[in-house]
Amino acid sequence: MNTVRVLLYVAVNHSWSLYQRDVKNAFLHGDLKEEVYMRIPTGHAQEAKEGLVCKLRKALYGLKQSPRAWYAKLSYPLMSQNFYKSDADSSMFTKKSFSSIIVVLVYVYDIIIIGDNKSGIEELKSFLHRSFAIKDLGKLKHFLGMEIAYSSKGLFINQRKYMPDLLKETRKLGAKPVETHVDGAKLNVDGEQLADVVKYQRLVGKLIYLTITRPDITYDVSLVNQFMHHPKKSHMDVVNRILQYLKRSPGRGIRMNKNSHTQIIGYTDADWARSSTDC
Repeated sequence: MNTVRVLLYVAVNHSWSLYQRDVKNAFLHGDLKEEVYMRIPTGHAQEAKEGLVCKLRKALYGLKQSPRAWYAKLSYPLMSQNFYKSDADSSMFTKKSFSSIIVVLVYVYDIIIIGDNKSGIEELKSFLHRSFAIKDLGKLKHFLGMEIAYSSKGLFINQRKYMPDLLKETRKLGAKPVETHVDGAKLNVDGEQLADVVKYQRLVGKLIYLTITRPDITYDVSLVNQFMHHPKKSHMDVVNRILQYLKRSPGRGIRMNKNSHTQIIGYTDADWARSSTDC
């Protein structure tokens, strides 16, 4: 369970408030520490002069330094407001007091604010608005391809809009749906070598991301993930089977019910699920 799911699970059981912010032109806020030069832009008054370049003081989109510069630009102000960076997840900042907590989760220019201190959250939002050009997206509904729906019973999260794009990319929109995935499949290192390894790796990576809200395919995706470096045709057949299974139920997700506790309970299979390569 990743950070987002944990926060949503805790939030629904504590009746915390969830808000989303979007920073406009986030990378342009970053201050560059290294010396970076670029060619004179087209149309500039000095464009015709040879040997002239521009020394950048601020980050631009496309620079490899831009994400790090933006992270530093955002993290320092947050820490100046007594937020502490998590040792487990550098994108999460927390501010605790004796009776309340505020959590800020950052992914590039998307920011989630969660907590039980409404006045503290309003102060934080005002501070961020003064520091950056920020768009208020209101109550959290969409985040990184995930959709969050609210009800009196709790939360429901899925990746329904992520599915059509994945099926379209793999040309599986017209594929026949199947009722079962490949539970109990036995994969090994033998067989015909797959020609397009990069395609396999990219597709499995997207399936891994989909397991955030589809735990029913987690085991099967973990199987095909074991052969990322040397995939065989049989492994790709399993990936295609997973896609056909997903096509049957694109709207499935995770329901987080309101409970009387915040304990996270999981299960494991001690016999390695009869794997022929791990036993």
